[in-house]
Amino acid sequence: MINTDDAIWVQEILIEKYGGSKGIRNIKLLESAVSRPFQTMDKKDLYFTPIEKAAALIESILNNHPFIDGNKRAGYVLMRLLLMEYGFDIAATIDEKYNFVIAIAKGDINYDKIKEWLKYKVKMTL
Repeated sequence: MINTDDAIWVQEILIEKYGGSKGIRNIKLLESAVSRPFQTMDKKDLYFTPIEKAAALIESILNNHPFIDGNKRAGYVLMRLLLMEYGFDIAATIDEKYNFVIAIAKGDINYDKIKEWLKYKVKMTL
């Protein structure tokens, strides 16, 4: 399970490696984004599958824009780490991954389209 501390740690590592400004723009938006995939109603998961959880996570990070910088990078890496926790990874070219993340950030694709893309690109790694 990805939590707020994990997200902050990932963003810091990415900023150190690739540049940009460290820091959180809005902690409440970050907490909301990382908790969304694990929300329940009447003790039932709202997002059942790893793909649904991953789609909710990346959409929330990119839409909430909780970090000062590196939201797209952090959102992608956090989504991928979540998938890897379940034994999955993304099988796509760098260009496909880049275009996918940019489309989310621009608002060109929503949760359902994200989920659909992941459904075709996620493979089991075990």
